[in-house]
Amino acid sequence: MSEVPAAGPVADAIDRIARQDGGRLLSSLMGALRDFQLAEDSLQDALESALVHWGRNGLPASPNAWLMQVARRKAIDRLRRSANFRAKSVEIAHLAELESASSIADDPDPIGDERLKLIFACCHPAIDRKTCVALTLRSVCGLKTEEIAGAFLDRHDAMAQRLVRARDKIAKAGIAYEVPGPEGWTVRLESVLAVVYLIFNEGYASGSGSHIRVDLCEEAIRLGRLLMALRPDEPEIEGLLSLMLLHHARRAARIGEGGAILTLEMQDRRLWDRTAIAEGVALIEQALKRGCPGAYQLQAAIIAVHAEAQDFAETDWQQIALLYGELARTADNPVYELNRIVALSYVEGAAAALARLKPIAMALTQYQPFYAVQADLLVRDGQVDQARLAYARAIELSLSEAEKLFLAQRLEALRDS
Repeated sequence: MSEVPAAGPVADAIDRIARQDGGRLLSSLMGALRDFQLAEDSLQDALESALVHWGRNGLPASPNAWLMQVARRKAIDRLRRSANFRAKSVEIAHLAELESASSIADDPDPIGDERLKLIFACCHPAIDRKTCVALTLRSVCGLKTEEIAGAFLDRHDAMAQRLVRARDKIAKAGIAYEVPGPEGWTVRLESVLAVVYLIFNEGYASGSGSHIRVDLCEEAIRLGRLLMALRPDEPEIEGLLSLMLLHHARRAARIGEGGAILTLEMQDRRLWDRTAIAEGVALIEQALKRGCPGAYQLQAAIIAVHAEAQDFAETDWQQIALLYGELARTADNPVYELNRIVALSYVEGAAAALARLKPIAMALTQYQPFYAVQADLLVRDGQVDQARLAYARAIELSLSEAEKLFLAQRLEALRDS
């Protein structure tokens, strides 16, 4: 869903509704239209109408119901203007009946939750995993194209082109977005898990400002719990929920008083949420006992090692390096290797770690953490001038104000030394 122009309290209210309830509204429209593009366009038309009408008359008593009613009317208008008007007569008649409804119908279904239903619907097996995940994050979760590009280590223009091509393919191929029944969950589950984790990461990485987006993190955790209720014996769901809980348990210690992000070494571990850590550790232990370790389980196991260490000095870096090695075998992902190198740097030393960076450098030229890691290793190896350059590049690539402030402080400390 594209963004609504913002100016004033009414626009702020519309933006909030689009972010918080857009998925539920879009899912309800899709249930009637079975056409993702038409549903998205009609909802966008309704949001734009709201900006005009609510600005003139104030917010209605039920903003969501108002938007749904207007979106249905906009859909009818679009169908009537379309070239295949006659073929759409049944849909128009159905919408005309719904148009008089004053509230959103909640039909019983196995999934129940509107946002999760829409995520399942968007993760269509006819579309490659990367594309359907990107489309879902853009349309259902309201993430910006540059945020999605960053999550996939892509350039902004490349991701924008991918999204445009995907929409064209969906329209031309007539791919229907329908919520699958339980028999269709398995084929879509990998993409659904990726969407949920990327929602969490966007909140956790606080790419949009200097604070953690707790709302996004908690929404992802909520979706993870719903997935566990649907598939209680799926170890990767347990692994994902464990991973999110263990990360989120550190939220109170991650940002310093000045707004800069705090690394694990700097965090006050007394602020960590031990209840969430206990739940996360129990979940990952339960998942690994099932004997089918996957990427989310291995990542959760790594974070559990950090969570259970009494302090930074007692961290079992050898075990973390081994787990990252296992993780690298699950997918050809240079980020896994980068994190393995960080762990090994505390076992083998900074000089050996710097040598290990060279083979993955070309794959991570636009990845901010690569340069932050490189800078830290260069400082530890005594190469201060080269470290300054690496910190400057990391600051240039960072989208997070908290990260920029942290990196700038590190760079300033080198200038003073």
